[in-house]
Amino acid sequence: MPYQWSETSPPARLRLWPHRSMTNAGFAWFMGATFALVCLPLVAVVGSPVMWALLPFVIGAVGLTMFAIRWKDREMTMSEELTIGETTVALVRREVRGPDRRWEANPHWVQVALHKAGGPVENYVTLKGGDREVEIGAFLSPDERAALYDDLSRRLPARP
Repeated sequence: MPYQWSETSPPARLRLWPHRSMTNAGFAWFMGATFALVCLPLVAVVGSPVMWALLPFVIGAVGLTMFAIRWKDREMTMSEELTIGETTVALVRREVRGPDRRWEANPHWVQVALHKAGGPVENYVTLKGGDREVEIGAFLSPDERAALYDDLSRRLPARP
């Protein structure tokens, strides 16, 4: 699950993050293998002027691949943090670009809702407190959002 509860202090904290399909070690292996496979055809022309004509294109292709993967990796640094205290429930969404988005409500009035259909995604989870309703875990898979709803329902029981 790409979320984790932390209860070392009185307020419970939930940290959510998007999936990262490739670790840094996996990225290094992938780029090394890509470079080796792209350079393999150059072995036939080593020492000739043709190699020097093809080499900039090989380096450019590998460089653009590396740039594209790292660019997408940077997009995955967003996260959400939910803090459930005795007097307030706060949700902070840390965006890649732009300021953090914050939401706070009284925990007594917070309601957790699971919209199985009708939302922008399947199993859409929202928190409602006061006059504002916010989504949580939009980047999770439908099964993970359902599990998140169960966790949140246990910690924030439904109120009339």
